[in-house]
Amino acid sequence: MYTHFFSLKQPPFAIAPDPRYLFMSERHREALAHLLFGVGSGGGFVLLTGEIGAGKTTVCRCFLEQIPENCELAYIFNPRLSVAELLQSVCEEFHIPLPAGDSVKGYVDAINRHLLASHAQGRNNVLIIDEAQNLSADVLEQLRLLTNLETSERKLLQVILIGQPELRTMLARPELEQLAQRVIARYHLGSLTEEETGSYIAHRLAVAGAAGMPFPPSTTKLVYRLTQGVPRRINLLCDRALLGAYVENTHEVNRAILRRSAAEVFGDAQPSARPVRRWAMLAGGVMACAAISAAAWQLMPREAAPVVAKASPAPIKRAPVAAVPVQVQGHAGAETALRELGALWGQQLPAGDPCEAAARLELRCHQGKGGLYELRLLDRPAVLTLRDGAKSSYAVLAALDDANASFVLDGKRQTVSVASLAARFDGSFTTLWQAPRGFRNYVPAGESGADVDWIGQHLARLDGTQAPQLGTPFDAGMRERLRAFQSAQGLDADGLAGPRTWMRLNQLAGVAEPRLLAANKKN
Repeated sequence: MYTHFFSLKQPPFAIAPDPRYLFMSERHREALAHLLFGVGSGGGFVLLTGEIGAGKTTVCRCFLEQIPENCELAYIFNPRLSVAELLQSVCEEFHIPLPAGDSVKGYVDAINRHLLASHAQGRNNVLIIDEAQNLSADVLEQLRLLTNLETSERKLLQVILIGQPELRTMLARPELEQLAQRVIARYHLGSLTEEETGSYIAHRLAVAGAAGMPFPPSTTKLVYRLTQGVPRRINLLCDRALLGAYVENTHEVNRAILRRSAAEVFGDAQPSARPVRRWAMLAGGVMACAAISAAAWQLMPREAAPVVAKASPAPIKRAPVAAVPVQVQGHAGAETALRELGALWGQQLPAGDPCEAAARLELRCHQGKGGLYELRLLDRPAVLTLRDGAKSSYAVLAALDDANASFVLDGKRQTVSVASLAARFDGSFTTLWQAPRGFRNYVPAGESGADVDWIGQHLARLDGTQAPQLGTPFDAGMRERLRAFQSAQGLDADGLAGPRTWMRLNQLAGVAEPRLLAANKKN
């Protein structure tokens, strides 16, 4: 009822997960990057958790709009199912003809045939389960078994679990350890900050076509305090506050209106009884019928309100939406940026392929896609891919903290806000890491060498055991120790020494490498 009063095209604070209203805070960007990264990572499980109302489903809807064309998608939003019911739902979502009878084996065989046929056609299969905290342990185990079907390069089924924080607790149970070890990417979506809360409100109003800013900056702190920065709570509060402002015949929401609105939608404020009664009656009247609400409002005992002219109110200065105070600068080509990254390692990479040149200097390139979250885990400078419409550029990220990012461009430093970076960073990056002497991309079981000696000595140093003798082969015992290390470090516990494992071993061993996070630069 208030949309015309505030010159809005539609209600800006509806709680439906409309991707048009998705406010891409740093955390939302990273959550979306994790989902996109998981789809192209070769199968397994991707985990997205968050508090109630944090925006998980909205991020998922945005992800669905960007999913690659070669992906077949199944979406289950009511996971309170038995094992047989889940398998039946998977068959229905993937349009797999249901087998005769309702046996678990029949469903599994049908799904496996479909996965193999899709793989032969070059297609990937992605299963998304929302509200996954409602899954039983038996159903989760069956999902793990479905992902057993794989080729030498990838698993044939990608499972994305979206749920509330208790989902993380469930996966920490001993009986689900095998599934937890198959989670290749996980992200917890937190609440907005106070600053982001103000930007979130302005963003949604702008999308809805607001000509002014009904929520002055002075109200942001109170909105944040009443909602704890949870997007759904912000929507509920601001929607009711706009209704209250409409009832009060004012084009600006004040603190009193916010408190009364919070009392109605949350019950966590204690205004006087009379205003609450009046607001409850008015809210019901307005939502039922504008004429009835107007009559009800006139019947309420109060002082006469000044008459507001029909003309539009004086324009109110709107808070900037997703303002980018400093534009991130970058190189036109990735090779130039990689050579600048090499300089941070004290190496001048010659002409030609920078990664091949780095390999001759016992450095290795590692390409990833995971956003700022992944970069913080790796804790090393990297070349980032920046987007400006259809154009791409490449910048060397040299330092990062909670608020700012520092770049190197032609040997000079520039600092921008993390929000400015997130507006252009597409999640793709290339970094360097120092390889040990004799490094091999893959060490077969039973092999020995300088790289195997390095692994054995550093694992022994970390777990306090006796270092193996030089020349000890990469046997089952060493692989199990490596798996235990990977699991403890939140890595994919595959027992293979991949780039992420080497990087983490280097960090814990104190190998002298450039660091990204400001807290580590003092060490």
